[in-house]
Amino acid sequence: MSFQDFKDHTTRALVSKTIDIVLSYVNKDRQNGLLRLVDIAQKLMEDEFGTAVFDNARKLIQDPDSKWMKFTNKLLDEADPHVVKMHVLNAGYQAGFYGFSKTSEFEKKHGFRIPWIILMDPTSACNQHCTGCWSAEYGHKVSMSYEDLDSIVSQGEKLGIYFYMMTGGEPLMRKKDIIKLAEKHKKSFFYAFTNGTLVDEKFCQEMQRLGNISLAVSVEGFEEQNDARRGQGCFHKAMEAMDLLKKHGLVFGTSICYTSLNYQAVTSDEFLDFLIEKGVRYTWYFHYMPVGNSASADLLLTPEQREYMYHRVREIRSVDAGKPIVAFDFQNDGEFVGGCIAGGRFYCHINPNGDVEPCVFIHYSNANIHDMTLLECLSQPLFLEYQKAQPFNENHLRPCAMLENPECLVKIVHDTKAKSTDLESPESAEHLCSKCVSYARNWAPTAEKLNSRKSKSVDTHFENCSDSQISGEYTDASSRLVSSHR
Repeated sequence: MSFQDFKDHTTRALVSKTIDIVLSYVNKDRQNGLLRLVDIAQKLMEDEFGTAVFDNARKLIQDPDSKWMKFTNKLLDEADPHVVKMHVLNAGYQAGFYGFSKTSEFEKKHGFRIPWIILMDPTSACNQHCTGCWSAEYGHKVSMSYEDLDSIVSQGEKLGIYFYMMTGGEPLMRKKDIIKLAEKHKKSFFYAFTNGTLVDEKFCQEMQRLGNISLAVSVEGFEEQNDARRGQGCFHKAMEAMDLLKKHGLVFGTSICYTSLNYQAVTSDEFLDFLIEKGVRYTWYFHYMPVGNSASADLLLTPEQREYMYHRVREIRSVDAGKPIVAFDFQNDGEFVGGCIAGGRFYCHINPNGDVEPCVFIHYSNANIHDMTLLECLSQPLFLEYQKAQPFNENHLRPCAMLENPECLVKIVHDTKAKSTDLESPESAEHLCSKCVSYARNWAPTAEKLNSRKSKSVDTHFENCSDSQISGEYTDASSRLVSSHR
């Protein structure tokens, strides 16, 4: 064992022991236990995050009546202690601190970023066929072997990647292999986006035993709205899954695709209160993306609807008027992470065929894990050009190379000669982006209005992206895009 490996092992052991001490205070002196955890975290991470982060954490802990302290206490009261520990140790320390620091050091040495999260699809197979889901059109006959998945994680850990999200298809069609991965790679964290229909007692017991697997259950509203898109009976199956997860003290969330039809319902007080009662701790809100040759643009939001989402999610998160649930908005939270996080900047996607893509919604690549090492895939020209162009817009409320800056994606795909990786029906970048031109043009004025009103308070921890951008005035570029598609 090298000195660096010894140091890393010793530090992880110290963090692990500290978490044990904090959890031992659950029914004794929880406040002092949590404050001690902050003290240890500051010693390890102050250079990375700054003093203010830890000072604010102490203020929160010392106010027992605050929303987030009540949230924390409820979590510690209801969740399995081992599960809580492994979330903090693997997702928090190993991936969030150690892994992110290691991937940041890689950029300093080599001049380009590698992600600290990999989203991969164990299989394209799914037991549902949801309306408007790009995965439903992605093909149902392709899977990565366990050896493929293990190789990705093994190579990734050497690079400092310890967080592995999974989608598909339905990833839990491979739940035996997911358990096997989590058992072997004890320092990594595995996170699956699932429809919940395959969650059973045995799988929950394994998740509880290992502690380094977590789920986000996909829902689209209450029963009528959910099943209209996902199929009759799916809502009840998802609720049964949540009941099982809560019963076993597991920490889980929801994944919600919001569209022009359901955006108000899935952010309503009634729906959020229902999820919180079910044991949901956090929710991911994903903007509908018109990916796939047959995908409709009708489900895209109007500027007024998206502005509603912008304000509503921030209201949900607010300390005074919000809900005791952590809410993320993948599209509207670009201002907190410096715009687009794809293309290896923070994360990338590997489809079930092994193609390494910039994003789960951007199905183009020239690199496959069966032909190259993971590092070679992450350094493909498509990723390098992606990172050179990020942020795609100075206004981080227009972060995406496809949805808000469609001319950017067309240019990058063309310049790098990347190929469509769609497993069912290859889609050109011109065709994909043509569905977004009108949306992008209509959203831009609202995004500028919102951007001019908000304070420039983007977390400097994430301000390490390139300043280069694809040049050209937006309207002219959009016009050229439409002309090229015709």
